Amino acid sequence: MQKKNQKLPSPLNLRQMSSTDKESLFVQNCRYLGLKYLEAEYASIIQKANKTDVGFSTFIQEIMQNEANAKKERSIRYRIEESKLPRPYKLLESFDFGFQPSLSKKLIVDLAALGFIRQNESILFIGATGTGKSHLAQSLAFTACQERYKVLYVTCSDMLNDLNQGVYEKTLVKRLQKYLVPDLLIIDEMGHDRLELAVTKEAHLLFKVVDGRYKLSKSLIFTTNVQEQDWADYLGDPITTMAILDRIFHHSIKVQIDGPSYRIHESQILQKKYDL
Repeated sequence: MQKKNQKLPSPLNLRQMSSTDKESLFVQNCRYLGLKYLEAEYASIIQKANKTDVGFSTFIQEIMQNEANAKKERSIRYRIEESKLPRPYKLLESFDFGFQPSLSKKLIVDLAALGFIRQNESILFIGATGTGKSHLAQSLAFTACQERYKVLYVTCSDMLNDLNQGVYEKTLVKRLQKYLVPDLLIIDEMGHDRLELAVTKEAHLLFKVVDGRYKLSKSLIFTTNVQEQDWADYLGDPITTMAILDRIFHHSIKVQIDGPSYRIHESQILQKKYDL
């Protein structure tokens, strides 16, 4: 509580301050309040105000709207950076739906509205190598970042290596949290490296992630070239496999992509270009 006779600090008299002191104080206040846009652009804002007859209310509203827009852009850039998505970023607009006629463009566009995250659903992309599973998964993840969801991308191999390291270092619980916290986790390329599940316990590590997110009702995007009936053989543990499949398929949209490899297609085009 304030003491009875304690004096309050006297308010600043801006009229008695020099232009330099006013500018310094203004910058300090912007930094204190986190108004980064206003700090960077105030000179041009004042110049613009002097050239127009915009009312005070509109002028202040424009400043606040620009500040809010700038903050949103910074948040999006931060989300994208933290997602660990590989570069160059994959965009939905660059996906060639005409090359995969078996794939429903309407379904993918609907998924890009991100209702599956709001409804705590997951997506499972299954198909041969080169059919566009990773492109679609990364595109949806990028879209989620733009909507300021917390996203994390990881390949299945890298995730299991990380968790396996945690077993040996006794940091498994801490490492596991990294994969449970995000609103959306992308586990890409299960099946590209047979060594990633060389020991049975790594199947249990995959189960820990899937089960943990299942219990938290958090969305997952999973891509694999291993068909459902081959998962038990691939994971090497039929009981754990059944538990993983049960949780993945319970609240998941399964997207089967049956088509040619786009990488082979591009390779053939390149070859024809140099064939004489």
